[in-house]
Amino acid sequence: MDYSEESIIDAAHPALPGHFPGQPIVPGVVLLEQVLRAATRAGIDAMVNLLPQVKFSEPLLPAQPFTIRLRSDRPERWRFECVREGRLIASGLLQAEST
Repeated sequence: MDYSEESIIDAAHPALPGHFPGQPIVPGVVLLEQVLRAATRAGIDAMVNLLPQVKFSEPLLPAQPFTIRLRSDRPERWRFECVREGRLIASGLLQAEST
């Protein structure tokens, strides 16, 4: 399964004012929240309960558009990438609860 969607974090997001004053960047947890929401929209109906690997490569500024890409490499696991202007800003794994 492959899935891709465009996303953007609004400059008015409530997590931005202390991260960092005068020069805000999107906190990693906000970026991961967008990835998990994209997974839901992609139809991943299993309960994602692990992020065993996450790497933040470059900062994301508020209101910068980026693309979320999801790719399943096993039925219970998906690789994700967040890309801005052709540059990788974050990547990692989402893992669903085993049944």
